[in-house]
Amino acid sequence: MELIDRYFRPPVRSFFLFGPRGTGKSTFIHRFFSDALTIDLLDPERARALSAAPERLQELVRAYHASPDIVIDEIQKVPELLTAVHRLMEEDKSRVFVLTGSSARKLKRAGVDLLGGRALLCAMHPFMAAELGQRFKFEEALRYGMLPLVVASESPGEVLRSYAALYLREEVQMEGLVRHIGNFSRFLEAISFSHASILNISNVAQECGVERKTVEGYVEILEDILLSWRLQVFTKRAKRQLAGHPKFYFFDVGVFRSLRPLGPLDRPEEIEGQALEGFIGQHLRAWIDYSDIKRELFFWRTRSGVEIDFVVYGPDGIHAIEVKNSRTIRPADLRGLRSFKEEYPASKALLVYRGTDRLLIGDILCLPCEEFLVNLLPNSALDVYARQGEDTVCQS
Repeated sequence: MELIDRYFRPPVRSFFLFGPRGTGKSTFIHRFFSDALTIDLLDPERARALSAAPERLQELVRAYHASPDIVIDEIQKVPELLTAVHRLMEEDKSRVFVLTGSSARKLKRAGVDLLGGRALLCAMHPFMAAELGQRFKFEEALRYGMLPLVVASESPGEVLRSYAALYLREEVQMEGLVRHIGNFSRFLEAISFSHASILNISNVAQECGVERKTVEGYVEILEDILLSWRLQVFTKRAKRQLAGHPKFYFFDVGVFRSLRPLGPLDRPEEIEGQALEGFIGQHLRAWIDYSDIKRELFFWRTRSGVEIDFVVYGPDGIHAIEVKNSRTIRPADLRGLRSFKEEYPASKALLVYRGTDRLLIGDILCLPCEEFLVNLLPNSALDVYARQGEDTVCQS
């Protein structure tokens, strides 16, 4: 598979680049910083040597004159190097450090703040639909996800099946993040049922037979190793009583499917609905992170159960987005969006669904999923959808 241009644009100063394994961090960095001094901490010998003597990094950098750029791949493997990085930054302001990582857990403990804000925090996500262009196949992407590691494979299903096991072995077990790997494996299966849902820690603990406090720690580990994220409820100037718990998502729909067990009592439409919502969610996260405009992502849910899947809040307004795994739109599908607009009259409402027609129902724009995804570009506003093409106007 040929190299695909990514929407991520590195800053001109030093930065951390976090992202789960297989998102293409190393490929991008080695392509973009081809002349840099590169230190790969996945090399066991290199990691052992620098862990034993972190000051050797200073000797390596001072001896390198081909470029002011220094790439340290998988910095979480030897977090003690951050002290040396800090000294080298102070010593020569022209140096640019690129510090990649697939886990933030050790860095949290060792002190990313040792760099005192001298390095920006950036993220690399799975592919966005628009990055793939003509290569993007909606149904295939919804089944296998958008990890470059998976997209490039001739056997995406097999790669996904081994992906979680790789993380368990190399990021959890080898790093000693949990005491009982069997408990953590059961937890992974149990929490897969919470994807795109309100996270109830007590229920997850009961399902996997592990103490609640332990499960809370496991959820934090999943977030620290970048396999999952939590979405908070939108509460700004709220007039109604709202839900207090966040929603839970795996970072990629293919990874969710690989962890979610299937049984005779499972309803396919429920799993497909979770997959579609998570797929839209992962695109919105990437769109926000790759854009220069500072926006935030939330969901909205009242105590009575009225819910909006996503709320995008930023300087260009409030956008409410509802995701429906259906090919037709019923009046009930619009209830949440209308309730949100009553609460926030200036907001814009968008419904994304599995149908093929672009519709305008009252003041709610309804878009086919594929159209929404392929037109979601960094630094473009969500309002752009309202200005594209012709809408079929329906009665509200």
